[in-house]
Amino acid sequence: MSAPGAVVVGGGLTGLAAAVAVARAGLDTLHLAPKGPPDRRTSALMLPSVDYLKSAGLLDDPASIGHPLTQIRIIDATGRLIRAPETLFDATEFDMPAFGWNLPNVRLTEAFEAARTALPNLAVREATVTSIQREPSGDWRLTLNDGSTLTTQLLVAADGKKSLLRDSAGFVAREHRFTQSALVCDLELGRPLGGASVEFHYPQGPWTLVPAGGNRANLVWIDDHDVLKAAQGTGEAGLRATFLEKSQRLFGDIRLVTPSFIFPLSTLGVEQAGRDGIVLVGEAAHAFPPIGAQGLNLGLRDVADLAESLASRTTGPGWASRLSDEYSHRRSADLARTGSMVDALFRSLLSGMLPTQALRATGLWALKLAPALRRQAFGIGMGNR
Repeated sequence: MSAPGAVVVGGGLTGLAAAVAVARAGLDTLHLAPKGPPDRRTSALMLPSVDYLKSAGLLDDPASIGHPLTQIRIIDATGRLIRAPETLFDATEFDMPAFGWNLPNVRLTEAFEAARTALPNLAVREATVTSIQREPSGDWRLTLNDGSTLTTQLLVAADGKKSLLRDSAGFVAREHRFTQSALVCDLELGRPLGGASVEFHYPQGPWTLVPAGGNRANLVWIDDHDVLKAAQGTGEAGLRATFLEKSQRLFGDIRLVTPSFIFPLSTLGVEQAGRDGIVLVGEAAHAFPPIGAQGLNLGLRDVADLAESLASRTTGPGWASRLSDEYSHRRSADLARTGSMVDALFRSLLSGMLPTQALRATGLWALKLAPALRRQAFGIGMGNR
């Protein structure tokens, strides 16, 4: 391949999807994707995200690798003076077969890599970027970890929350770190969840079970970091006892089937998602606690808007800079809306102030009793625009 028209940096799912989208738009594309360990987590993708994967040729049939999410059940387990009602959202209420699908990241990676391999104008190198510099021509010069350099007109940063490209290009990222972390593992339950994702809302964050087929469930437990480390330190027997208590024994016995891992939580956002021929996608542009299933869903909306910008791009000098400006404009409203929603929801779960508790409880009562409001809230949560 000659000098690429675009370089995509980052080997995660968003980076893979972005590389395929850019190459499908007709640009000679280089994907810099160092190999990492297999991602054993799952992603709850809402229906608009799944529809995008199908239309982009990234996934043929979600049923072949994942499990449908047909209900969302929220249980207020805070024990506070003002509590929210138990609330159940059912996809049939919205004339949908499912809200989305819970998909193993390993299988998604395999599907995305297969789509990438099928594109003759997409080359892959297992290399990392050590520095970038903008040339007088407006192109970007990249230095790689093997000492080689290359230039490109369009640079797509999908290199994660600690993005070297974002910081080197002068994008200002606002990050807020929480004292909470997330513990994740897979469980075998005594009784199946069916298609229901069940969220127990505790004072320091939710304890959520996501169906993974049969009696299997993926657990995401958000709590103070020290609490999670202490629980993890009790070993499998201690964690099992804690999980039985947290689940209020609604699903019978619980058995751990994978090791548990703990991830620190923070929010991150940028004022602009693109400029000067660089676009930021995925966690290079935004990161949130795992509330409302927005992580990969939001990253795929980045990629979908990048594909739209590429489809309407103009040619001639400065095209990449104009495209990055258009992409940033396309993404601004969605990023602002989603960031505000997730941040407000997470903080309301953690707040011990009675007015905030009352507002949250009132909001859930309204969602429970007002179908029109439920539809509007779910439209936002699912990424409908």
